[in-house]
This record gives sequence, C-alpha cells and structure tokens, in this order.
Amino acid sequence: MNMIPFTLKDIAASCGGKYVGPDSLASACITGVVRDSRQVSEGNLFLCIKGASVDGHDFAEKAYDSGALCCLVQRPLNTEKPYILVDSVLDAVRYIAAEYRRRLTLPIVGIVGSFGKTTAKEMTASVLGQKFSVLKTDANLNNELGVPLTVLSIKDEHTAAVVEMGISAFGEMEHLAEIVRPDICIMTSIGHCHLEALKDLNGVLKAKSAVFSYMEKNALAVLNGDDDMLRSYDPKIKKVIYGLSDGCDVKALNVKNSGYEGTSCDIDTGDCVFPIHINAYGVHVVSAALAATAVGMALGMDNDSIATGISHYKTVGDRANVIKCDDITIISDCYNASPATVAAGIKSLMSVPGRKVAILGDMLELGDDSKSLHFNTGVNAQKEGIDCLVACGERAKDIYDGFISARPEQKAYYYMHKNDFINDIHRVIQEGDTILVKASHSMRFEDIVEKLKEF
Repeated sequence: MNMIPFTLKDIAASCGGKYVGPDSLASACITGVVRDSRQVSEGNLFLCIKGASVDGHDFAEKAYDSGALCCLVQRPLNTEKPYILVDSVLDAVRYIAAEYRRRLTLPIVGIVGSFGKTTAKEMTASVLGQKFSVLKTDANLNNELGVPLTVLSIKDEHTAAVVEMGISAFGEMEHLAEIVRPDICIMTSIGHCHLEALKDLNGVLKAKSAVFSYMEKNALAVLNGDDDMLRSYDPKIKKVIYGLSDGCDVKALNVKNSGYEGTSCDIDTGDCVFPIHINAYGVHVVSAALAATAVGMALGMDNDSIATGISHYKTVGDRANVIKCDDITIISDCYNASPATVAAGIKSLMSVPGRKVAILGDMLELGDDSKSLHFNTGVNAQKEGIDCLVACGERAKDIYDGFISARPEQKAYYYMHKNDFINDIHRVIQEGDTILVKASHSMRFEDIVEKLKEF
C-alpha cells in the first residue's frame, strides 16, 4: 500500500516549511506519516512532536536509522538527512493533511456527535466494507492530531474512508473539518457533553455543526431524527433523517431486542423494507445501523450488501463489552459517560436476565448543570427498574440521591472512592447478577471491572 504521490517539496509548500536537505531528495515521495519512532518504516515522514515529558526531536536519529525519509521539526537538526523546519509541528501536520485531502478522490464519510460516534464509525465501515476498501479512524484518533494522521493514512488502494471527529471546545471542529471536508457526514447526537466549554445544548450544536460549512453543496448530511435538535436542523445541504421516529427517511420497524443475542429489525428506506440482525448488545446499535444504511444507499449499495455489513459489525474496546464470568455477567462500558449514554446503558441492561446492578461513577465536563444531570440520572435508573445501584465518586453522590429520592428503601450504595467499593464487592454483588459498569474514562472504572472478574 502506498500513499498517493506526495513529495517532500509538496509537504514543505503545504505547511509553509523550509526544506533542508539534498536537492535530489526534494522530489522524493513519502510512504506514510508517523509520530512514534518505534513505528517508522521505510520512506516515512516522522513528526518530531515536543510534548510535556517527551521531545520527538530526541528520536529523530532513531527514526532515520529505521528508514524515515524526512523529519518534520521545530528546530534544526544536526544531520545530512532531509528535514522540514516549521514553527509548530502540530499546526503543520494539519496543513499537510488538508493538502493531501485535496488530492484525494475517494468518498470520505465524517462522523460527528456528542455520543455514538465510534459505534457509527465501526458500523459504517463494516457496511461500506462490502463494496469498498475502507480506511477508518483507528482507536480514538479523533482529535486535532489524530484526524490529520488518519487522513494521511489513506493509501492508493483505499476506495472509501470513514473519519471520526471529536471536539470539546468552540473552534476545534473548524480545524478538523477543514482537513476532512467530508462528502457525507453523520451527526449522531447533541448531548450534555463538554458543557464547561460549550455551555449548553445550543452551544454543542453550534460547535459540532460547523462541519457543514466545509462540505460541498452536493454533499450529504445524515442526521439522527430521534434527537430533537437534529431532527429540525437545517445543514444547508441535502440531508437524510434516520431513526425510530415517525417521519424519518430511513427508519427501523419491528425492533426486537434479544439482549446478548443482539437486535433484529426491519429497515424501511421509503422505497423498500428489508430485515437486518445486529450481532451486538445494546439498544444504541440500531441507530448506528440506520445511519450506516443511509450512507450505504448514498454510495450505491444494495440492501443485501448493507444487511451483510451490519451483521458483520463488532464492538470495539470498552464499549458495552459483555464479559460472562462463572457467577456474574459484566457489561463493561467504561470508555466514557454522559447522561444520555448512561440512560441508554440502563435501558439495554433491562433487556437481559439476572438481578440488574448499575455501578455508576462521575460524569465529567457537565458544567453548571452537573448536579441536576447526575441527580436525574439516578431518578431515571430507579424508574427503569434497576435492582441495585452502586454510585462511586464525588459527583456520583447526586446519582445516589436521585435513585433513592422516590423510594428510599431501594437497594443502593454510595462510595466516595472506588477502592472502598472494590473492598466491599462481596457484600454488594450476588451470584447471578448482571452488572453495568459505566463512568467517565478518567474515573478508571476498568479497575472495578478487573476486580469483578475475580468474583
């Protein structure tokens, strides 16, 4: 696999950098872009990024020894090998990726939203993989460095790409969208995330919808019609609405949630209806399947291929990961948490057997509404019928208070520190329990999951 032709001279021009090195190599093409010297292969451009504790410039010689053609640097190197000198490597790589994107002709699907992005990305890539050679965002590379690296990973053999874009503040989407310029963009949700910077839901919508200003007039917006803000939103380009609600262009009918066995439904595209089965746990996957269907249709795929792609979807990482132990079942969903994703996790939990236990922690970056959002999360857990709540963390006290507010006799436990609960597991957890574990990623509730595995 090779990048499309992209020379050192092109790279320097795209980022306003100064090429230093033999003239004979200025027209040489790079084979890839990496930021970790351990991942360098022949012909790569190595990014010398200066971090808080590690300076990539210190690994330039190692990168050259491993076959790097050139280094992108912020200070001159003592070498005869080629390097490109810029004011900021992080800024420069954005400009480089934007220029590379302009040279690409394959369709690029962007994925944005408050939650559900990674599920939508994986589902869309699985569907498109039935017709195209797909490059998709790896792991969580959806930020201001990860997005340009993803675009620069597109090779000449790829015929479609799915790029996830995550932001937490105003102005960040503009930087990402200027690089990606998607032909199709899925917007999954507008939710209570990053409110310390974005203030409220209107701010979230404003920040994320900036992507549409960087799309061509013939581009397509794929919007979640089950989200009230997105259902009525006008992206100023053609749009398709998906969801379970009446009036959606791509709609799910006859949804049957079989818990661990997955979910089946019929997809109504307006022109036809066809059955699908999703081999994954959780109610949220239906929404992702509908979004992926809309993209597949837009790119000329037939129903059978779309259904096959949906059936091949697999969860990634610590997102609704079902772990069946001898005496308990753990649903590990520790990657992140917001009021909406916790609510979805609880709803999914209610579809499986066993005493239902929710171990919930702090949800971060919720701004001034943090207290009420945590409290209402507890109220919702109680209303849904959770048998036992375990709340861990400073903010999680409000989840606990909300849970017991209507029924103080309800089985519930509160711990300021997760280690206190870990030491108390055998008093709280029972054989046969099905346990949802969910909190913001920085709470590191993976520690709880690992201890539960020993139950």
